Amino acid sequence: MKLDFIKIIIAVAVSSLIAYGFYTLNTGDYKELLTVGSLIFLIPTLALTVGVTFHLPRTTSLIKTVSALFFGLAIISNLAFSLIGFKEPALYIIVCGVLFLIYSLITYSVSKAQQ
Repeated sequence: MKLDFIKIIIAVAVSSLIAYGFYTLNTGDYKELLTVGSLIFLIPTLALTVGVTFHLPRTTSLIKTVSALFFGLAIISNLAFSLIGFKEPALYIIVCGVLFLIYSLITYSVSKAQQ
């Protein structure tokens, strides 16, 4: 695995700006939870999309594709939580936690397949 630090720093900055955008859109009580949760979900997905390459080109393309899909899914789900709002923080934690764990499982499985 090879890291491109400049691209990772840019991915962190873009993810931070998007999370701040969710913070400003949310009118509910759990603005901070939404901001931190979206930041935790957006940084790894965008960093693996643009800033990481693996030894095998097939593994790189699969992980970049999965990361881009889950980045888009994270944007959509956090945007829905920002605009619709949520009364129980457990709902947000469960939904985003399950999505992030599925993403982690797929990424780990692809990286260990060595194809």
